Amino acid sequence: MRTKIFGISFIICAVISILLTGCVGEPESIEPVVTQNPPGYQIRVLLYDSVKKIFFKIDDEYQIISCDTSEISKAAETPKEIEITVDSNAVKMGQQQFNTRRLVIQPQNSQPFAINHQKYRGELEIVTNPDNKTLMVINNVPMEAYLAGVVASEMPSYWETEALKAQAIAARTYCLYIKSRFGKNRSWDVKATQANQVYRGVRAEILRTNDAVNSTFGMVLCCEQESGCEPFGTYYSSVCGGHTENSKNVFGDKFEPLKGVNCPYCRESTKTSLFYWPDIKYDKKTVTKNILGRYPSLKELGTINKIEAVKESKYNGNLTRITSVKLTGSTGKTGFLRTEDLRLAIDSSGAKIQSTCCAIVSLEKEFLFVAGKGFGHGVGLCQYGAREMARQGKTAEQILNFYYPGSRIKNLY
Repeated sequence: MRTKIFGISFIICAVISILLTGCVGEPESIEPVVTQNPPGYQIRVLLYDSVKKIFFKIDDEYQIISCDTSEISKAAETPKEIEITVDSNAVKMGQQQFNTRRLVIQPQNSQPFAINHQKYRGELEIVTNPDNKTLMVINNVPMEAYLAGVVASEMPSYWETEALKAQAIAARTYCLYIKSRFGKNRSWDVKATQANQVYRGVRAEILRTNDAVNSTFGMVLCCEQESGCEPFGTYYSSVCGGHTENSKNVFGDKFEPLKGVNCPYCRESTKTSLFYWPDIKYDKKTVTKNILGRYPSLKELGTINKIEAVKESKYNGNLTRITSVKLTGSTGKTGFLRTEDLRLAIDSSGAKIQSTCCAIVSLEKEFLFVAGKGFGHGVGLCQYGAREMARQGKTAEQILNFYYPGSRIKNLY
């Protein structure tokens, strides 16, 4: 969902959380999150796409449903890993072959299962891709159990309770919005990566973040739309740099709570070395290769020689976020991109060009990205700002009202 700054320190955060909560042992020893949701609130999480094989293991009896034939097979627990592959139109599990393009594996007693050594709750769905050579691997999981695998992956679990609760509500709303907007036209609702929200399954479950999920059970943010007060895209990023951005300039959607707000909080809780990011340079061949690889329609530009800001958001006199750029190529032709798309095309990790709050300098052989500030796309909730607000005694509701003005909390179930 956002540019990650926590991945490197995830283990450190987990250790600190253990010291704070007294939790030890495997995640199964942690008080589980509520997993029973009303029908319709299952989330289909894309774990892997276009893989040739995975390894499956479960310490529980399970059943296998061949969705094309509705055939159900019973199976005992698998103390050893089973290799799952695709063979033409069939899915193979070990020595068994199922003549179906879609297979669902259901644990009998709600025990977690493991895929490539990582544990997940819910069900496992295997779908063969049209090429008949690769698989999509999908985790069908109740909303609240999904959130248990998200919140500690998107925010350090040792942060203040009210910040964690605000994160849980924002993550629940975002998931529901993406599912509603895009899920109907595909086999899955959200990806398990920062393309949507980072989801690590059972290994991410921590007592403090589970408590944040449980204490906000079913709560989402909504705003007035044509159909009434409905959930919207509750985007969030790490450090906004001093002002959040209008979603229209980054994602193209228009919601009243996402027009952007002045944020005096993140600077208070963010180290200088994180708030201001170091200058970075890329040679023009790399920039051209990365951009044209993602946007082949721009190949007529040839080598990209110049990048110019054409639209900017200026805030507070000292914050400028480039929202749109013009690309000029060696052929003399030009093209345009949203700057957030440019940033992630050049640096898919988002860890080097950390935001679009910067200046772009076109040199003879290189592009420089200088005077950088903030981390992430800057839309919606600023996580470091939320932490500072929680430190100052603000509640989760107050934090959300600040970053999504005009929204209100309602209960789904």
